[in-house]
Amino acid sequence: MHELGIVFSVIQQVEKAAKENDVKKVKKVTLEVGEVSTIVPSYFEDCWKWSIKKSEVMNECELEMIIIKAGTYCEDCGKTYSTTQYGKKCPYCGSEKTYLYTGKDVVIKSLEVV
Repeated sequence: MHELGIVFSVIQQVEKAAKENDVKKVKKVTLEVGEVSTIVPSYFEDCWKWSIKKSEVMNECELEMIIIKAGTYCEDCGKTYSTTQYGKKCPYCGSEKTYLYTGKDVVIKSLEVV
């Protein structure tokens, strides 16, 4: 379950930002989570609930996850398409000269603080 490690990393970054900005309490964290980031949202939420109890700044912090759809770009025809629907092979031209351009990252989008 790698979600716990990612949760720890997010909490560490949020606590650092809170300290740098003299924030005493973080009420909400909004994350953008890529559809193919390998994170299982329900596992992540469970890890989150357990982990924030150990943080003075975040001990009642709400988590919002916005799932970002995965998109792939074809270098041969220049079109984009849904990665989860079609995979690596371009549905327009059949090329495998493609790359994932969105939907694999986890990004802290915003913090709501007191």
